[in-house]
Amino acid sequence: MPATAQPGVPTSSAAHLEAAATGLDDPAKKDIAMQLVSSAENSTLDWKAQYGYIEDIGDGRGYTAGIIGFCSGTGDMLDLVELYTEREPGNALASYLPALREVDGTDSHEGLDPGFTDAWAEAASDPAFEQAQNDERDRVYFDPAVRQGKADGLGTLGQFAYYDAIVMHGGGTDATSFGSIRQRALAVASPPSQGGDETAYLDAFLDARVWAMKQEEAHSDTSRVDTAQRVFLRNGNLDLDPPLDWKVYGDSFHIG
Repeated sequence: MPATAQPGVPTSSAAHLEAAATGLDDPAKKDIAMQLVSSAENSTLDWKAQYGYIEDIGDGRGYTAGIIGFCSGTGDMLDLVELYTEREPGNALASYLPALREVDGTDSHEGLDPGFTDAWAEAASDPAFEQAQNDERDRVYFDPAVRQGKADGLGTLGQFAYYDAIVMHGGGTDATSFGSIRQRALAVASPPSQGGDETAYLDAFLDARVWAMKQEEAHSDTSRVDTAQRVFLRNGNLDLDPPLDWKVYGDSFHIG
């Protein structure tokens, strides 16, 4: 339930000022965020085992791979391999850079098959590739989401809701991007930074997120919102404190 309003203090915000000051970028909370995303992306909490993950899941984005679902069709996989190659020239993936540039924006495997998946698996044994994945995850997804969440006065759960949305939808300008989802929410409710109620705003944001997911068949299962983030919100767990129990795609998960 929302906190009781205090004179001059927006409902729900005062109790979470400290959480917003640290929030999802606290190392323990960041690890929880990685586990939550991994439960949805890979059906496991063991996110550190996903550096070598790669498959085409049929969502029109080509290959999806690594700890955050870098895609050959959306540019973030290309950026990752470019960073890795800058740090480690001659790595197993470097020879695929021309092909990655060609397939960017498409679901094509041209120039990647048949050896790309084996090369990805080989690269995944290199600590430098793991670090490159961590750094690109933070630069493209995690840091922008946390920064915007804090600017909106949101606590840890709200910052995570932003992060999970930008992971799936990207930070572009199309109708289902993170920015557009946030704008849809802002048209319904004000965030704490604008004097609004945190719970009401997050409800609006999650509603907008569900709408965006349903625009794409590959994302039409909205359980990562309905039986995960919405559960935490209903429990009033705006700081995303364990224990956490949730379901994604019918599988149950627990963080103690």
